[in-house]
Amino acid sequence: MVLDILLAQRRSVVGFLDNNPDIQGRRIDGLPVCGTIADLPEAMRRLEVDAAIVAIGDNGTRRGLARQAEQAGVPLLSAIHPSATLAHNARVGRNVVVAAGAVVCAHVQVGDSVILNTGCIIDHQTMIGEGVHVCPGVRIAGRVKVEPGAFIGIGATVVPKVTIGCESIVGAGSVVIEDVPSLATVVGVPARSIRLSGRDDDLAAMLLPARV
Repeated sequence: MVLDILLAQRRSVVGFLDNNPDIQGRRIDGLPVCGTIADLPEAMRRLEVDAAIVAIGDNGTRRGLARQAEQAGVPLLSAIHPSATLAHNARVGRNVVVAAGAVVCAHVQVGDSVILNTGCIIDHQTMIGEGVHVCPGVRIAGRVKVEPGAFIGIGATVVPKVTIGCESIVGAGSVVIEDVPSLATVVGVPARSIRLSGRDDDLAAMLLPARV
């Protein structure tokens, strides 16, 4: 999916890096797997490329690898599909994927390593924190705050001025009408909590970059 967006942007893509030993040396959509993620700085020099993007769906892994890449001095780019609509005053961070048909409205702020998936709508003055995944068809109203690491499932709706807490999960098709606590999982219409992933004092540990 990320490759498709980059090609739609008319970017030149040289290949993939992946830690799966079974696909080393193979080709994916015509492009070679050039090594593991640990090879990134050397591969950039060898292949004469100037930037990379972390194309991994898991929020914690994506965020952790992006931080590792930046610490290694690797510039990270964003992939924004030409059919996406971004307001002129929206702000988008690094290592962000904005898929086909997404709409990002006025004064929205999107943090690093975010995925705004196919056809989602992010309305005015909403803030999307680092490492969030907004799934296809999600509708987020104005002045919402989505904290780092949250996952908003396909087709969910979020009413104005609520907060989606750190590392929380909003189930597919849910309608969020009140704040969602950090680490909570909410589902339904209206959305109600069904499980807490941990206690609030576990939050700092949850936000640490994943080890790969």
